[in-house]
Amino acid sequence: MKAYLKPLAVLAAILAFALWNGAAMTAHTDRWRAQVEQADALAQAEDWNRAVEILADSYADWSGKQTYLHIVTEHDAVDDAEAMYRRALAFAATRELTEFRAELADLRDQLRLLAEMERLNVKNVL
Repeated sequence: MKAYLKPLAVLAAILAFALWNGAAMTAHTDRWRAQVEQADALAQAEDWNRAVEILADSYADWSGKQTYLHIVTEHDAVDDAEAMYRRALAFAATRELTEFRAELADLRDQLRLLAEMERLNVKNVL
């Protein structure tokens, strides 16, 4: 029986980390998505300065989590979201509402995908 305790402890630790990571990723991406939605609403209201400010704050928050993101999730997914943030900021700077809103929609979906990829469920295990 003693021979099973260490492997079970390791498996329990891995499970605990996976559950924590899924919850942490969901919390981060929910926050970023809310910021992106707020920037979208401000741009629609023609408050471009505030929209750029909110999106830049979201990008700074995102950038602060890069090490964590690159450790726990696929690099391509993180890199795609990074590019979307940069394009959205460029469209905001030129005040191109249609392109800005389309990029924000893609970014929100990419952030949702990042959270989904880290959830512990059958689809991600198999």
